[in-house]
Amino acid sequence: MTPASPASPAGSSAELARDVVRQLVEAGVRQFVVAPGSRNAPLSFAVFDAAEAGLVDLHTRVDERSAGFLALGLTRNHARAAVLCTSGTAVANLHPAVLEAAHAGLPLVVLTADRPARLRGTGANQTTDQVGVFGRLVDTVDLAAPGPLPLSDDGPSHLNVQLDEPLLPDGRWVLPERLVRSIERNEGGSARIGAADRSIERLPLAPGPRTVVVAGDDAGPAARRLAEAARWPLLAEPSSGSRTGDHALRCYRLLLGDPDNELAAAVERVVVLGRPTLSRPVTRLLGRADVEVCSVPPRGVWAERPFAVTTSAPGFTAEADDPAWLDAWREADRAVARRLDALVAAEPGLTPYEVAGAVARAVGPGMQLVVGASNPVRDLDLMHRPTPVGERRKIVANRGLAGIDGTVSTAIGAALARPDHPTIALLGDVTFLHDSNGLVLGPREPRPDLTLVVVNDDGGSIFHTLEQGHPAHSDRFEALFGTPHGVDLASLCAATRTPHLRVESLAALEQALANPNGALEVVEAVVPRALRRGHDLAIRSLRP
Repeated sequence: MTPASPASPAGSSAELARDVVRQLVEAGVRQFVVAPGSRNAPLSFAVFDAAEAGLVDLHTRVDERSAGFLALGLTRNHARAAVLCTSGTAVANLHPAVLEAAHAGLPLVVLTADRPARLRGTGANQTTDQVGVFGRLVDTVDLAAPGPLPLSDDGPSHLNVQLDEPLLPDGRWVLPERLVRSIERNEGGSARIGAADRSIERLPLAPGPRTVVVAGDDAGPAARRLAEAARWPLLAEPSSGSRTGDHALRCYRLLLGDPDNELAAAVERVVVLGRPTLSRPVTRLLGRADVEVCSVPPRGVWAERPFAVTTSAPGFTAEADDPAWLDAWREADRAVARRLDALVAAEPGLTPYEVAGAVARAVGPGMQLVVGASNPVRDLDLMHRPTPVGERRKIVANRGLAGIDGTVSTAIGAALARPDHPTIALLGDVTFLHDSNGLVLGPREPRPDLTLVVVNDDGGSIFHTLEQGHPAHSDRFEALFGTPHGVDLASLCAATRTPHLRVESLAALEQALANPNGALEVVEAVVPRALRRGHDLAIRSLRP
């Protein structure tokens, strides 16, 4: 047995590592994701001892990029998390997750081990310039000795720890009793982040101008409450946290995209919350010169809107407005939704829209949905009917930079942070392949209650719906954008012993979603890609 030691020698790497971990635990960090390495050994040993004492949860991953997004997924569910790695290229592999955290305003803690300062600027092994490695968006705290840790509550914190040899502690870390007692006394308090601030000053908006509320990613319930108080239509993206109640419109994107829609043309004011990123019609609405825009700045390093803002405030209030405006939007929304459902149902075989609709229906009260970028989140936007208020369905998406990377690991992290509720993830095949390393879980690692629904059309079908997908570019499309991969997903899953089921019909998909195995599994929904552009054009042409 390793002998216990209350402290390592003063000035040692073990002492510095333990001080860093102690302060992180005191700051409410309860989840630690470790990517193995030699230089970060002192930090890893300290985290292991804290986990053995029951103060934190320890997760290990062999890939730093997956580790970063796992920690990001944990953080998205309000569990404060830190990811730690060794020096060199390992640090660079955290960059995608750090950028997403920065633009989404998530307090991810990034803990990187470094060589001592005397080796910087030399050819020492695995030594590069890690101070400021994540660019000007994320400040680096460069630590050579114990000292206070400044942590951000509205974005990532990068702690770069200089660790010199010897890298192994001389015994187990016996955590201070006061720390253990403090954590036991405050458990469930400081470990949680992101609580809504109901005390912010809200600016009243006068009734009169024909107004809609746009709720982008992370807008939260405030958008719904404002729309309900004022009797305004609510145009809420799936991951807004606002797509509940009877003011939320399902087909707002199609209504705004209709050039003959008098309702869209009549909008005089928009109140925007969160980060709207899905819809070009919404972007065009926000950019109209004849529309007044009232904005609640989003979280993240760039809170400046990419469109002209008339009024900015931490929040808004409003009294009840003319209900005829809302009623007209509701009627038009219901009419387009009926035509959309009829169009989708008439298509032969399984379509990505049917997959998104089946997934949305399978997410019951208390459950969680993680949705990937590209087509899946847009398909969900069309097929996801607003749900009743109070049923606590949670939809998570990495919309800070809207990248496809790290989605599998984000979903696993989000599911592990919510262990008492099943999670479903909806993602495309390229997104799945981009983070297939996320399926590599060691035998000691907990398995999430997570069903990954992979919409497999063998390539990048979103480009069929964009300018690149025009028939004029067909001679180059497959090589540059379609990029068929031909991967056998069943064999890929078998390599990591991940249960896999392939479905090719709506009935088979619905049966699979109704009977999950209660652990990590992949449901591959096979859909055609060649029909994507035609389907998209037909949907865009729908009218009330």
